[in-house]
Amino acid sequence: MPVLHFTEDDVRELLDMEIAIDVVEEAFRQLATSGAVNVPRARAHAPGIYLHTMSASAEYLGYVGWKAYTTTKSGHRFHVGLYSIHSGELVALIDANFLGQLRTGAASGVATECMARPDAKVVGLFGSGHQARTQLKAVCSVRKIERVEVYSRHEQRRQAFAAEMSEWCNTKVVPVHVPDQVAAEKDIVICATNSRTPLFDGRVLEEGTHLNVIGSNFLNKAEIDTTTIRRADVIACDSIEQCKHEAGDFVQALEEGAADWPLLKELSDIVTGRETGRPQSESVTLFKSVGLAIEDVALGAKLLELAKPAGLGRELPM
Repeated sequence: MPVLHFTEDDVRELLDMEIAIDVVEEAFRQLATSGAVNVPRARAHAPGIYLHTMSASAEYLGYVGWKAYTTTKSGHRFHVGLYSIHSGELVALIDANFLGQLRTGAASGVATECMARPDAKVVGLFGSGHQARTQLKAVCSVRKIERVEVYSRHEQRRQAFAAEMSEWCNTKVVPVHVPDQVAAEKDIVICATNSRTPLFDGRVLEEGTHLNVIGSNFLNKAEIDTTTIRRADVIACDSIEQCKHEAGDFVQALEEGAADWPLLKELSDIVTGRETGRPQSESVTLFKSVGLAIEDVALGAKLLELAKPAGLGRELPM
C-alpha cells in the first residue's frame, strides 16, 4: 500500500470547519464508548527546541496514528501519521499546521454546541492569531453570532483580525482596547492566547456565560483567574488526564481549593449525554482544551477518505 503525503494546500482544499466539527464530535463520542483511545502528549527538550509527540487509536475508523511537532524560535512544524489497523502499514503523512487549527477550533465548537445557551449571540475573544481564527469560526458555525469584540496586545493586528473575520464569519467583529470589556456582558468568551497570566477579572463575567479556554497547555501558563474557576458551575475538559499534566489554568485554583479534579467533567461524557453541559440558563460553563491526538487522527482519516475521489496526495517512495 503506498504512503500518501498531503500538503497544507491539500488540507485546506479538502477540510473545512463544518466537516471538522462533525468529525471531532464523533471522536469524543467514541472516546466515551471505548471506540477510541487517546495517549497524552510527551515532550523532549534540547537547547532551542521542543519535540512534542502524542498518539491515538481510532478502531471505529480503522487507523492508529500520531501527531508530532517541533517548536523553536523560528516557528512550529506539525505532522500527522496514519497507520492501517489491519496491515500495520503507514498509509498517510500529513503536513498538519492547519489541520491542528481546525481540530482545536472544532473541539470548542462541539463544547459550545453542548454547553452554551442556545440563544448565545455576543462573543468576547482574546487573541488574534491562527488559533483565534478557527476558534471564532467554530463558535459561529454552531451559534448565530451577531457581534464579536476582540482584544489582543497589538492594536494593528486586532484591527486587521476584525476586518478579516467579519468577512469569514459573516458577522460584526470589532476591536477593543480594554480586556475586561471583552469578557463583560458576553454570552461566550474565547481565550486563545499565549499569555502566561490571566487575561481578565472573573468578576466581570455575566451569569450564563460560556467560556472556551484553549491557549495554555503548560502548567506555568494561565489565561483565566481563580475567580473564573470559582464562578463556573460546570467545568469540562477535553481530557481530564491530560489536563492534570498541562492545564496551567487550574493550578492556582487547585492550590486554593477552588477546584477539585473529581468535580470536573469529560467533554466526551457531555457529548454522549452521560453528563449535563448546562444545568440552568444562568449557569457559568467552562470548557478547557489542551488538544488531543484523537482529534488529529480522526480528522486525518477524514482527509484520507476525501482525498481518494479528489485524486489528491502524492505517493512517497517508502
